[in-house]
Amino acid sequence: MDSVLAPAPNVAADAADALLLKAAAGGAMPLPELLDGAQALQNAGRGDQAERLYAAWIAHTDSPHRHVAAFNRGALLSTLGREAEAEAAYQGALDAVPGFAPAHLNLGHLCERRGDTAAALAHWRAVFDAQPPAMLEHRLHALNNSARLLETLRRYPEAETLMRTSLELKAEQNDVIQHYVHIRQKQCAWPHYLPVGAVTENQLLMGTSLLASMGLTDDPALQLLAATRFVQEKLPKPPAMPLYTLAPKRTGRIRIGYLSGDLHMHAVGLLTPELFELHDRERFEVTAFCWTPESAQPEFRRQRERILRAMDHHVKLAGVDDVTAARLIAQAGIDVLVDLQGLTSGARPHILQQRPAPVQVSYLGLPGTSAIPGVEWMLADRFVMPPELLPYCTEKPLYLPHCYQVSDRKRDVAPRPARSKYGLPDDAFVFCSFNNNHKFTPEMFGAWMRILGGVPGSVLWLLADNDTARANMLAAAATQGIAPERLVFAPRVAPSEYLARFQLADLMLDTFPFNAGTTASDALWMGLPIVTRAGRTYISRMAGSLLHAVGLPDLVTENLADYERLAIALGRTPQRIVSYKRFLAEHGRSSPLFDLPQIVRDIEAEFEKLALAARGR
Repeated sequence: MDSVLAPAPNVAADAADALLLKAAAGGAMPLPELLDGAQALQNAGRGDQAERLYAAWIAHTDSPHRHVAAFNRGALLSTLGREAEAEAAYQGALDAVPGFAPAHLNLGHLCERRGDTAAALAHWRAVFDAQPPAMLEHRLHALNNSARLLETLRRYPEAETLMRTSLELKAEQNDVIQHYVHIRQKQCAWPHYLPVGAVTENQLLMGTSLLASMGLTDDPALQLLAATRFVQEKLPKPPAMPLYTLAPKRTGRIRIGYLSGDLHMHAVGLLTPELFELHDRERFEVTAFCWTPESAQPEFRRQRERILRAMDHHVKLAGVDDVTAARLIAQAGIDVLVDLQGLTSGARPHILQQRPAPVQVSYLGLPGTSAIPGVEWMLADRFVMPPELLPYCTEKPLYLPHCYQVSDRKRDVAPRPARSKYGLPDDAFVFCSFNNNHKFTPEMFGAWMRILGGVPGSVLWLLADNDTARANMLAAAATQGIAPERLVFAPRVAPSEYLARFQLADLMLDTFPFNAGTTASDALWMGLPIVTRAGRTYISRMAGSLLHAVGLPDLVTENLADYERLAIALGRTPQRIVSYKRFLAEHGRSSPLFDLPQIVRDIEAEFEKLALAARGR
């Protein structure tokens, strides 16, 4: 018998597609058959054909369920990157069934992606304001995404209102609780744990993010709990075999990789440029694995360009999934991978969880334990990470001799301004705190008001991130008898102007339990003394570490009463401030705190020891 050639697979597929299209265009194909046929095409990787099938059915079928097909077609067009056509398809679903919630939801996301935030919010509002009410799942989706977007737009009161509505509808929403607590921190809305709906006190605590908890408590056990909960809930199981074991044997110079999405005008990106620049290139090869977003702002671009110039290699991870990113790191033969982000916003802990490098170290981005499996080490000093803290950290310390923090000695500083430029009285004692508002607690703010009360005529110069925070601070001050003119609010300015204005203050008041880090370094670099309170966690001991390294340990207190007494005493004896400023002017920049070449050598010594030990395994 003669052999018969089977049709080529694509010919067979094309024939099957033609039959499906013909049936859809006939106007009699049942909806379930359409959905099954389209899904089969999608599963076979033939999305374009599936879209054409939907289009043919919609064009030729008079069905009360056309909105379902139009919606599915819109979702498919969106996955194919054909956003304008997807929008038209979703609108077609709404034309067929006005108020169809899924179409409004997806249109909201599509509008947000193209930057039309007003349209996105309008589509979502149509769902959660619908009468009769939409399905609970759809209402929550609309409320939560509206709140998320409003928070990014810094419309905090509106965002908080929607979060409260969402939690009143359903208490068991840890992600919403997390944003609810943190948005109250950003607004200085006290108490931070304001009851809402049926949410219990335990749910509020368990839903608090690690970053938020760092500003609420100096209990290291609670911070470890927050980190562990996140890892258990959000991260997949790590692979059985660490990725670095599958890479070629590491030889030659020790390869250091820095992992971050914050290598720009972010606290991490402001502290680290000289660290990257000063690495010994005869012994070390340095690579940035980075997903930092692009920015059109000149200062962002300049900072980013400087950082990338300091790297031997730059691997872009934006748009690269975590598994592929980890493989790229392993293939690069990285000996020491330094995580500069931890569990902060935009972090990608799943990369670290796959162990792409034999040595993985946490540094700067998260001043505390992350509980990320595979991150075994943390750069520290013996002040920020004392022995009593070690049981609450999954990482082991790599102790630097003087201070954990690197900084940048090449910062641009604008000319010294006049106090009048910022509304400061020329003859008053000026306390300041330029920390972000989410670090402010009612306990510390109350202490600041008592300090103002104890130093007649003094003022407190603060950063106000938003109008709500400002109003809440003024209201809290009034309850303690502090006139509004004694709080002076600083606008955000360019980095060089921000540094210059430290010279106008007399004393910086640190926050607790979330100490100043970069801000404390900036103040000391500009010759401004700081009073701090040190607690039981890494983050509540940062400023104390800097003060020890700069030679001013007497400005570190260990309880609120001593903090207040010291600040009031200094405010009443300005000659002591003159002495501290003279000391910083003469010795501060030559102190171990700002001896960057030595700090980098100390870091390299720790990395080299671990890398060589790993190579010898």
